[in-house]
Amino acid sequence: MNAIDVTQQEEIKTKTMKLKFIFTIISLTLLCTKMAGQDKSSLVTGTVSFITSKNVYVKFKTTEHIKIGDTLKFLNQKKACLLVQNKSSKSIVCISLFDCDVKKGDAVFLNYKINEIEAVKKDVETTPVVIKKPIEKNIQKVASIVENPEQIRGKLSASSYNDFSNSGNDRHKMMYRFSMDAKNINNSKISFDTYLNYRQYLQPKDTSSYQPKNTFSVYNFALKYDADPTLSFVIGRKINTKTSSLGAIDGLQAEKFFGKNYIGIIAGFRPDINDYNFNSNLFEYGGYIGRSSNNPNAYSQTTLGVLQQTNNGEIDRRYAYFQHSSTLLKKLNLFSSMEFDLYNKVDTIAKNSIDLSNLYISARYRFSRKFDLMVSYDSRKRILYYETFKTDIERLLDDNEARQGVRFRLNLKPLKFLTTGFSYSKRFQSSTQSKSDNMNGYISLFKIPNFGGSVSLNYNKNTSNYLESNVLSIRHSRELITNKLSADFYFRMVDYNYFNNGTKFKQNYYGTNLSLRMSKTLKLNVFGELSTSSDPTNNYRINASIVKRFNNKIKK
Repeated sequence: MNAIDVTQQEEIKTKTMKLKFIFTIISLTLLCTKMAGQDKSSLVTGTVSFITSKNVYVKFKTTEHIKIGDTLKFLNQKKACLLVQNKSSKSIVCISLFDCDVKKGDAVFLNYKINEIEAVKKDVETTPVVIKKPIEKNIQKVASIVENPEQIRGKLSASSYNDFSNSGNDRHKMMYRFSMDAKNINNSKISFDTYLNYRQYLQPKDTSSYQPKNTFSVYNFALKYDADPTLSFVIGRKINTKTSSLGAIDGLQAEKFFGKNYIGIIAGFRPDINDYNFNSNLFEYGGYIGRSSNNPNAYSQTTLGVLQQTNNGEIDRRYAYFQHSSTLLKKLNLFSSMEFDLYNKVDTIAKNSIDLSNLYISARYRFSRKFDLMVSYDSRKRILYYETFKTDIERLLDDNEARQGVRFRLNLKPLKFLTTGFSYSKRFQSSTQSKSDNMNGYISLFKIPNFGGSVSLNYNKNTSNYLESNVLSIRHSRELITNKLSADFYFRMVDYNYFNNGTKFKQNYYGTNLSLRMSKTLKLNVFGELSTSSDPTNNYRINASIVKRFNNKIKK
């Protein structure tokens, strides 16, 4: 074999090795691509641990493969029933879909897909512990924020009200208000809310006239403890939204959920009927049951309860109450409230009875974004407390006719920048006393071309047994400095006609209100008004207020 043949063989061998190498690279590339496209399914299962009116809590060994927005299924059902809203390292918070029947202890599962290459990488990873601890620590930190997020909202304001008259009857007062709603303080299970009001009268001391007293009022002052997602306790002065007709309660309230059903107890005191202060003589106690459901197409809450109120240990009032509110398809809103008195006592003779004392029903239907209609009916009697009013009880019973009312309201938005509406309400009694008819109509135009701001026109007519009034007003609102200073200017004309003596009286009002936004949370308002009448008396009113808001949504 000569040198040329050896050289040719070496070249052929080299080319062959190159071709094998290229073929190997191409094969590996195709194999990796195929592997990357191949996923395998894995099943993760969990158990329902808590159920509230709005949320379902599910526990897992790990939630690593569960994402917010995933849907979960029950082992015995094909369709998804739970939508993931939030999660921690070992639990998730869901809402129920399609009104599925969810029970504590139910098993749920999620099918997730895992990439084979990623699985191989995890298998060959040599230092998983190094990154595991900080990741779990961060997840736990996020979990604590999700489960009990602190949210504090409040408002502090000071206002002055000053009336001046050329007749010399000037009046001045200050009003201080403070309200706060602190949920899950320091990301805990404790919440607090309050609303306080202080009125200070700055009248010159005059023994010949009535001198109003400065008053401090506590409308709400309560501490709440959420023992778990289904059990809560409230102590202090608080209006229970499920039983709003009861008014404020000074004492203890507890509520427990069993899925969509709930039960509550009340034990405390009702505020004094004269000054709204605490009165230890007015003990009350009772309880209620109800059901609440919430899904994308419907929401409803229904409560039925019984309450007994006492005065110095004697039964003052015993009654049952019913309250219902619901929303269907985000179009129909229903609300109803009823009270049935179960006890009466006249001339020391007590007996049990059933008497409908209060009834209110309302319905609002939203036909479209441009058209909605509301209708309501109410029938209310004077509330009788047999121990509080025992010296006048017979007279009050004789004059305790139901005061009934019907109201109709229609709102329209025929154009993008135009809204209009009309309402009619009627109050009446069987004896024709205290009857009234009220009609009101308005039209508002927003973002007026070449002018700016908005203009609204309103007309109201009221007719009662002794008086007819007609009120026509026009108001213009606009921004003087964008996002800083806004103003309202208005004129109102009022005509009164008294039937009993044939007197007619007219008044005209001219006013303006300036609102200065000093910062995102601080606002100053100044209001001025002049009123003139058919007699020589002119009145001037100047009010001012400063409002500070604060909002700490989530403490991190």
